Amino acid sequence: MLNRSNKKILTYAIKAGILLLTAFYIYQKLSNRKDLVKFQQIISGMDRTLVISTMSVVVGLMLINWVLESGKWRYLTQRLQPMTLWESIEAVFCGLSWAILTPNRIGEYGGRVMFLSPRKRVHGVFAMAVGSFGQNVMTNVLGAAAFMWFVWTFLKLDPIFYFGLWILVFMFMLLMLLFYFNIRWMVSLLNSIKWLRKYHRFFDIMARYRFPELVRIMGYCIARYAVFSFQYYLVIHLLIPSIPVHDIFMMVFILFFIQSALPSLDLLDVGVRNITAGTLFAYVTDQKIAVMAAVTSIWFINLIVPAILGSIFVFKLKFFDNDV
Repeated sequence: MLNRSNKKILTYAIKAGILLLTAFYIYQKLSNRKDLVKFQQIISGMDRTLVISTMSVVVGLMLINWVLESGKWRYLTQRLQPMTLWESIEAVFCGLSWAILTPNRIGEYGGRVMFLSPRKRVHGVFAMAVGSFGQNVMTNVLGAAAFMWFVWTFLKLDPIFYFGLWILVFMFMLLMLLFYFNIRWMVSLLNSIKWLRKYHRFFDIMARYRFPELVRIMGYCIARYAVFSFQYYLVIHLLIPSIPVHDIFMMVFILFFIQSALPSLDLLDVGVRNITAGTLFAYVTDQKIAVMAAVTSIWFINLIVPAILGSIFVFKLKFFDNDV
């Protein structure tokens, strides 16, 4: 067993390791980000006041986005361990520092739950899963609807085939919503799997959330979705004002939809987003470089800046009961 002194040393070593890894990965990716340089070149020839005001709003929306996520995290964990809004903000930003180092942002779970007491951390993972599921439902429902707009507008399918596809998409959207607002169904399904049955006490945590609570959680998800969609609109409209507002939002919804289905690492994720965005927006503009520069700038503001800020809160992590 580790004594108090050894636990303290180990805690400092882990924190230092996390910070060094985060700094190294961010440096590696930013030093090779030609898209950020291209973004700077594009805006250098634009009205300075317009650029500064637009990007200031985008940064402000980033803060609003993560404060909303912090409010959602606080609400999700209120039964496990009451916390202040500031404590939930610390947890969320710390989780973002962990997220960029792990596939599919799994580290975000670890970063957040470390702010809970040791006995509540596993429970916190399943509470966070409810919030993540809600955000995923929002992304998939709106993304699927936008995809059908895309198919009808650009692919020109046979009307009968298109109608059949709409039925399948509608069923998909309906099932996503039904499973979210009846999350106990999903818990029952998980508990029915023999090798997972022994974890039922953790799955049952998700079943505790009732319809009114799920509605409020979904409210946070909708607000966040609106915020980061508007961020994309502002930057893309700044660089390519010729694209209609409706087309920008539809393409952004599809981008989120595709992105949610692809396994990735946050720091490599921007490359995937760039390719996807460039391919999608090619249907409405020939300024592919500007689209990719816009996506990269939002990636930097929404993930890299918060990850850097979150590294400050790594020092507050407690890995053992008696950490100081």
